[in-house]
Amino acid sequence: MNPLARLVDIVCQLMMRLSGLMIVAMMAIVLIDVITRALFRLTDGRLDFTFLGGIELVSFALLFAILYALPWCVDRSQVVVDLFTEQLSERKKTALEMLCFAGYTLLGTGMSIRFWHAVGSAHMSGETTQDLMLPMSYIYAATLFGTVMLALRSLMVSIDRGAKVMGIKS
Repeated sequence: MNPLARLVDIVCQLMMRLSGLMIVAMMAIVLIDVITRALFRLTDGRLDFTFLGGIELVSFALLFAILYALPWCVDRSQVVVDLFTEQLSERKKTALEMLCFAGYTLLGTGMSIRFWHAVGSAHMSGETTQDLMLPMSYIYAATLFGTVMLALRSLMVSIDRGAKVMGIKS
C-alpha cells in the first residue's frame, strides 16, 4: 500500500470514528431535550432548562454520521446480490465492482463540486442556520471534506479493482 493510500485510509478511519461520536451525540441531545421538556411540563414552566437548536444539532449530526462513515465503508459494507453475476468469472465480477466504485467516485465528485459552490455562496451571503445562527459555510465546508474523501477513496478502490482486472495486482 502506497503512502497516499495509507494516509487516506487513516483519515477515513478517523472520520468513521467521528461518525460514531456523532451517533452518540445525537442520542445524548435527544435524551437531554426530552428530559428538559418533560421537566418544563411537569413543573408548569417553573423549571425551564429547554434549549433551542436541538433539532438542528441532531440533523447536522445525522448528516455527518452518515457522510463521514461512507468513505471508510465504501468497499467494506456493500450488499452484493449475485443473482445476475453468479455465472460470471471472478475477473468480470471485479470489473463490475470497478465500475460501481467509479460510479461512487463520480457521485462524490459531483457532490464535492456542488458543495464547493455552496461554501462560497453561503459565505458571501452570510447564510446561517435558523435556530443556532451557525454559519452555513462552515457546515458546507465540513460536508465538502466528507464528499471529497468519499470521491478520493472510491477512486482509489476503483483503481485497485482495475489493477486486479488487468492482472497487475492479485
